[in-house]
Amino acid sequence: MKRLFATLAFVLLVGAREPVLVPDVSQSEVEIVYSFTGAELLLFGAIVYPNGRVPDGHTDVAVVLKGPPQSILVREKEKIGGLIWANTDSARFRSAPTFYAIASSRPLQALVDERTAAIYELGLGNIHLSPASSDEPAEQRRFETGFVDLRERGGLYVSKPSSVEIRQGVLYRARIAIPARVPVGRYTAETFLIRDGKIIAAATRDIEIRKSGFERFVASAATHWPFTYGLVAVLLSLGFGWAAGAVFRKT
Repeated sequence: MKRLFATLAFVLLVGAREPVLVPDVSQSEVEIVYSFTGAELLLFGAIVYPNGRVPDGHTDVAVVLKGPPQSILVREKEKIGGLIWANTDSARFRSAPTFYAIASSRPLQALVDERTAAIYELGLGNIHLSPASSDEPAEQRRFETGFVDLRERGGLYVSKPSSVEIRQGVLYRARIAIPARVPVGRYTAETFLIRDGKIIAAATRDIEIRKSGFERFVASAATHWPFTYGLVAVLLSLGFGWAAGAVFRKT
């Protein structure tokens, strides 16, 4: 909050010819512990207009929260002989975001045209996945649609139209839920100011989601010492199995 007021004061002192977004987030760091059941981020801020005058008409805001990109292989399964499921076709994407959530003050189709939405990745159907395969465009689009649908059903891709509140044309806020199984990494919260179908201002804030405590130690061990981590995991499994067997033998 202090950072928001400091930035707002600076913008007012310097002056601006175009509207300026001054965004902030309720948490710049989210720590995941063993009891983590999810979190809710509040993305809020102010719109600074030239000469402090709010223009007439509709001014809208869209907020996009994206997780770090990853390379992912998507496989399609088919039932063979009516008995078993087997992998058939596949497609690889080079930069699929691990998490994507968009909130807007009105439905996106009422704010921007398809071209603008595609340029700024506004909407689940406009995420830049960067296909790595040489399939036909129609086939790539089919895999993209299937992948986005899977992430949406898993709660990792979210669309919340008409959920950004704007007060007096100046202050805005949006709430985005972070699921319990959210991937860790550096996230970006992008805010877009939209008027007459055009993006007239944009701003970004970074958010770090990381594991803490024992979970962080386990994740670090698996990354930096994979052989030792695997050996300890096997020994622990054997130890627990032997202990359970000993208890049952006594009873």
